[in-house]
Amino acid sequence: MQNPHAVCDGGDLDCGSGLLLIIKKAMDPLEDGQILEVRSRERTVAEDLPAWCRMVNHQFLGSEPGDNTTRYFIAKGSAQKELAQDLQAAKGYQWSVRVQGGKDLSAKVFSRNHQFLAGQPADFSSKVNAPSAIDYLLAALASCLTVGFKAQASRRNIEIDHLELSLKGGLENVLYHLELDEEGSPRMDQLTGTFYISSPEEEAVLEELWRNTLDRSPVYQTLKQAVPIEIKLSIVF
Repeated sequence: MQNPHAVCDGGDLDCGSGLLLIIKKAMDPLEDGQILEVRSRERTVAEDLPAWCRMVNHQFLGSEPGDNTTRYFIAKGSAQKELAQDLQAAKGYQWSVRVQGGKDLSAKVFSRNHQFLAGQPADFSSKVNAPSAIDYLLAALASCLTVGFKAQASRRNIEIDHLELSLKGGLENVLYHLELDEEGSPRMDQLTGTFYISSPEEEAVLEELWRNTLDRSPVYQTLKQAVPIEIKLSIVF
């Protein structure tokens, strides 16, 4: 359809999770009127990208199917907001939650347009009414790495058949947390797990992608300062 002057690949990102910053960075060096091709596999981009173009004075030229992706074409408009301002705003963004205590030993968590229940800080029974804080901590790390790996793979057009992360961890002394012991610490003593990947891609490529995922994971990089983390990479062919 078009002869682009530059191309960027957003993979599975949507417009609210970083795609627009990637587009702006690719658009920044172009002259007014030059064309950027944006490749995406996220279906919501078809509706959100034209709306964003109208808002910021770019010209949306249309789209066409690509190889396992959709190709969108944008002509750069004039008088664009400085990229540096948007990058600085992204760096300064702060996430927030609001938590209300319930009548029983649970809490209701409000996070943007979602709400969910949290149970006791460290409940180790087999069945619970709501996940404990420890469950959510493990889930935060596991989901950060799993989705982060998938996002990086999609931006590099690396085919992934299946991903699964099995993660577990214990406390140094749960009895101290429960006030049944006066010595020790309730801190987590170690996190261990296995990250399973099934992909036709070469092993070296997947290993490099995994290292980059760990390096760029906000949850992993935060937790590893406080607790030893050992996650084994297992590539299944």
